[in-house]
Order: sequence, then structure tokens, then C-alpha cells
Amino acid sequence: MNIANWLYASSRAYPDRAAVRWGDALHATYAELAARAATISEQLGRLYNLRPGDRVAIYAANCPEYLELLYATWWAGAVAVPVNHKLHPKEATWIAVNAEARLVFTETGSQLPSIDLPEGCSEIGIGSQAYAELLTELRSVPAATRKPVERSSQDIAWLFYTSGTTGRPKGVMLTHNNLTAMSLTYALDVDQVSQSDHPLYAAPMSHGAGLYNFPYIRAGACHVIPRSRGFDPSEIIDMAGSHGNLTFFAAPTMVKRLVDASKGRGFKGKGIKSIVYGGGPMYASDLDAALDQLGDIFVQIYGQGECPMTITALPRHLVSDKGHPNWQARRNSVGIAQACVSVRVVNADFTDCAIGETGEIVVSGDPVMRGYWRNQQATDETLVDGWLRTGDLGHLDADGFLTLTDRAKDVIISGGSNIYPREVEEVLLMHGSVAEVSVIGMPEPEWGEAVVAFVVPKKGAICDREHLDTWCKSQMASFKKPKHYVFATELPKNSYGKIVKTTLRETAARDVVTIDRSV
Repeated sequence: MNIANWLYASSRAYPDRAAVRWGDALHATYAELAARAATISEQLGRLYNLRPGDRVAIYAANCPEYLELLYATWWAGAVAVPVNHKLHPKEATWIAVNAEARLVFTETGSQLPSIDLPEGCSEIGIGSQAYAELLTELRSVPAATRKPVERSSQDIAWLFYTSGTTGRPKGVMLTHNNLTAMSLTYALDVDQVSQSDHPLYAAPMSHGAGLYNFPYIRAGACHVIPRSRGFDPSEIIDMAGSHGNLTFFAAPTMVKRLVDASKGRGFKGKGIKSIVYGGGPMYASDLDAALDQLGDIFVQIYGQGECPMTITALPRHLVSDKGHPNWQARRNSVGIAQACVSVRVVNADFTDCAIGETGEIVVSGDPVMRGYWRNQQATDETLVDGWLRTGDLGHLDADGFLTLTDRAKDVIISGGSNIYPREVEEVLLMHGSVAEVSVIGMPEPEWGEAVVAFVVPKKGAICDREHLDTWCKSQMASFKKPKHYVFATELPKNSYGKIVKTTLRETAARDVVTIDRSV
């Protein structure tokens, strides 16, 4: 079952419905979107020898061509590899090499630099002459007659690269069945879907926002790519008025910015149907302010790339409910297990924890990944007897509501993006002046968390913020680099020589005003 059949079916049922808008302008109807996807897939096979199972990477910010490229890839039976456009070209190159991509679509006419591709991999610039050549036969292709290539439900459709706790990301193999299960559950547990909806891509389409396209494609709804190509609160308020029925995914920090902008403009949420939030903690005071300003439009989800967007959900009526005796604890939770999964909290021996007891969250069900791309060791460590070990810690209450208590993998969530300390530490340790380093997250009002690096310089070396900032920018995405540095003569360690990060967090909390200094 090829999930591209959903677009094929909608193009036949609703050929004249608007499918993609670029701001207010129409980019394609459903007939045109399917025709473009089918034509591009055929040309990729003819010109670049693309075959079923080949990988196609997309390294670009949100744009109206993004959906047609995803569906062209699946139309050909190939595997989409969406790459976070915020990543450094070196990081994007590593992903292309690891995925053994045959093609990489990148941006032209933008400030995104070209990447050095492996031998045998072709780069096509979106908007370039090479891209135009993919559509030269468009007018002669009847959209409703050329079906997508048949695929097994267990074939890989989306290769999603997570940020790696060991310094390298892992490729999560998501099958057509995984994506189907996720999409069907969305309509059951997250939000009802209709043709009149306008799914808005204010967050990167390479991640959760893009994954949510499927139920709306199936329903024949109109997808909207903002002209800003990202999250602009003022623009969203304007589009709520011009389009109506906006529905979109947002990190908690994005919600907070939208609420602040709405207060300034006197906007009360008219035209926004649903905001699905996740990817980090939503503080109670921020959620209260959002509900007061924008109304009952919020749904919370908890998921991972390994079980995309589909572990638990807190539907809108529970987010806004104040009538239940335990409403505060429920609102502070991440909800109950979504319909297609089972969720447990287990001890180290994989036995179930008691109600209220903290343990590791594990999940099983149809959305759970097939495994990690060409990384059997990591797959065996993460998938145990059909259960995905999330690495997150939490507890269940008597009614099945899951509350997260910690992140066992020490991930820092800044502006909705995951940043792993080990990854930043390894980059800093490659700098010639750094002897030792430890990275933590520190609460930060605007972005949720800020990256703080505790650095021990090598004896006699010149080591300051300016040098380290320049180095980090040359090696990794800018959003991952430390916002604050603490230069120290030594780092606190326990009797086993392990750095005590709790002490570092205490230092960061105590010295937040005078951070970026030597101790």
C-alpha cells in the first residue's frame, strides 16, 4: 500500500479543489498537484534512474514545492529523506551519505549553501532549470490515469533522521503502514478533519508539521505555505482572517509568541480551528494565557520520531476542562495513549511500575518504526520484544494519564528543536583550545531552554566566547550552538570520574545573570 494513493484518490474525487496555496496565491489544485507529482516521478526515473526503494533527500525550508516533491518520491516508490533546513551543510551532507541518497533537492536563489554530495548523488535546485525540466511533460500527463508504484505496507516511505545522543543522528525507518496508522489515529484522537480546513505549515515540513499532511490530503483540504516560510505570529493572524479554519502544529514557545502578538493586536483566535502543541513542556501559566486569549483550540500530543506524533494525546476538551477534580494534574500531563498504541511505564527489569511510580516509558503499536537505518545495534537496544524504549521517564495515574518527569537522554528543547548535549560537546572538544566540556540546558523564557556550555580551556590556550562561537558555526547548525559559556578550571565529578550535571545546573541557575564568565 503506497500512501501516495491518498493523493491519487483525492485528485480524482476533488480535481478542482485548491490543494496548495503559497500565502494567498493558489499554487496547485488537487488535479494539478497529482499531475506534478506523477510527472516529476516519471522524469526522475527517466533522467536520474530513480527506482523504487531509492532515497531522495529534501534539504530546504518550507516552500510550495515541498509537498509535490514528497509525493513525487512516493509516486516513484522511493523513500523520502526530509532534512532539517536549519542543519549545517556538513550535517546535511552526512545524512545524504548515510542514507545513500540518489538525489538531493536543495534551494536555489537563497542563502542556503550548496552541500558536497557523495559520488553518484545528483543535486537539483528547487526553482532551477533542472527542476523545470522535470515538469516539461506536465501538460501531456493526465493526472488521473497514472497510479503510484505499488509498494508493500512494510516498505520504507520516510527516513527521518533524529538528533543523535552519540553525536551522529540515526535514520528512523518509517513505513507506509507506520504513516497510515499515524494518520488514521490523528483523526480519532487529535483533531477531526474536513475539506474546509487549512493546514498551515508554520513549523518545518521536514518534521512533525510535514507528517501531518496525510489526513488533510486524504480529505481534500487546502494546504497553506506561509510566505515567511516559517512562524510569523502577525502573518498567522492575518491568514486566520483571510483563510479561516487554520490548523497547525506549534512548539510551546511558538504558542507563547502567538499569544503575545494576539494581545497586541486584540486578536481572539477567530479563524484558527486547532493548534496542536508538543515538542516540549507547556508551562501552566502559558497555557492558561493561551486559552484565555485564543479559546478552546489547543490539543497536546507526545511522540517521537520513532513513533511519529503518536504516543499520547490530550484532546481539546481535556486541555480546557476545569470541572474534573483532578483537572490540573490532567492538564499538566501529556494525555492518554492514542488509539493505535499501548503505553507502559516500566522498571529496569521491564516490569510494569506501580501507579504513580516513575519509570521508562515504552510504547508498542502500528506507528512504531521498523528500526534504525543500517544500525542493527541501536535497533536491538531500542526495540525490545515489540516495545519501543523511548528513553523518557514518567508515570501513569489511575486513569491512564501519562506525566513526563524527565528526559533520560538529556535532550535540550529550544524553540521546539531537539539539541543533544553530547553532539554539542563533541564539536567543542574538536576545538584545539578546549580540554574538557559539559553541556546542559537552562530554562529560558522565549525559547524554552538555552544551551549552556561549561568549558575547561587547555593550559595556556586562548579560549573565549568569540572563538568558540565561530568554531561552532563552522561545524553545526547555528541553533545548536551554546548561548552561554562558563569557563572553569575544572568540572565537578563524582567518585567514578563522571561529571555531575546536577551541580552544573545549580551553578547555571544561581549565576544566570553573570553567566558567560570564568569561574
